[in-house]
Amino acid sequence: MARWEPGARERLVIAAVDLFTEQGYDATTVTAIAERAGVTKSTFFRHFPDKRELLVAGQETLSRLLAEGIAGAPTEASPLEAVAAGLERASGEMGPRNRELGPRLKAAVAASTELQERDALKSVGMAAAMTTALLERGVPETTAHLASEMGVLAFKQGYARWSEGERSDDDGLARHALDVLQELRSATAALG
Repeated sequence: MARWEPGARERLVIAAVDLFTEQGYDATTVTAIAERAGVTKSTFFRHFPDKRELLVAGQETLSRLLAEGIAGAPTEASPLEAVAAGLERASGEMGPRNRELGPRLKAAVAASTELQERDALKSVGMAAAMTTALLERGVPETTAHLASEMGVLAFKQGYARWSEGERSDDDGLARHALDVLQELRSATAALG
């Protein structure tokens, strides 16, 4: 088996998603994931503390990118315009591999209560990162929380549309996430 081979982390994530989809989360062992990825079990544990963490492999990076985009938004940007800048920044880092994994990851999460709980924690982490970035811009707390929650919803729904959509769609994740954010903006105005 390969040791410290480049791309081991990504191969572990792909192997885990495939196995979770094929045989279910509970039936998938760390040993099986490592074997499918072509690495040793100890290599698995160098990258992840347990198999649950595979689901949120990029959470810290995603949260950081969202916060960076918000922080880099023009000073005069509204809270939702700043969130849009965060969505653009984070979405720009998502490539074909992320798109390919989307439907399989969704199926694996849907089939496991434990993964659903972990996915919910991922959403909380994304919202917290955006809220903090908005508060640092001087946005009032309630507004920052609401804008962040809308940002999480826009990212998740945009990602679903992008990953499950036509492969001929070259718009990229950002376009889908920003479209959803605009829909949410309109829906909020319609609430009266």
